[in-house]
Amino acid sequence: MTRLPLIAVAALALLAPAGAALAQSPADSSVSLTFETGARTGAVMVVLYDSEAAYSGGGQPVAQMMLDVAAGEHTATFEGLPAGDYAARSFHDVNGDGEMNTNPFGLPVEPYAFSNNAVGNMGPASWERARFTVSGATAQTIVLR
Repeated sequence: MTRLPLIAVAALALLAPAGAALAQSPADSSVSLTFETGARTGAVMVVLYDSEAAYSGGGQPVAQMMLDVAAGEHTATFEGLPAGDYAARSFHDVNGDGEMNTNPFGLPVEPYAFSNNAVGNMGPASWERARFTVSGATAQTIVLR
């Protein structure tokens, strides 16, 4: 039996946790967001973010999807995501014009929601309220109001 030099044993001990982490795919998590809608027309637009900066308008979303509510679609599934923190913004485009319609004061007249069913205070829900941690398969039900 051959004995490993002490330095080799120490190197293996240091690498073992890293090797275990590398064995898992870095992008093997998924998010399924199911939307409860009040109307059976139009589409739900959903955008997924992976940072506070992006969520607050300073970056690009990780993914986006349009669900055809009229065709019975109510769940957006995003696969191949790395584990981490995410937040979603969504609205129900009831009239199907591709826009979130607002009144003359700029307030939304179509239902909208955020992940965690978070609500904002005089504006959109904050990242801290909407943020959720993804590790493996994660699911939420969101009520559009």
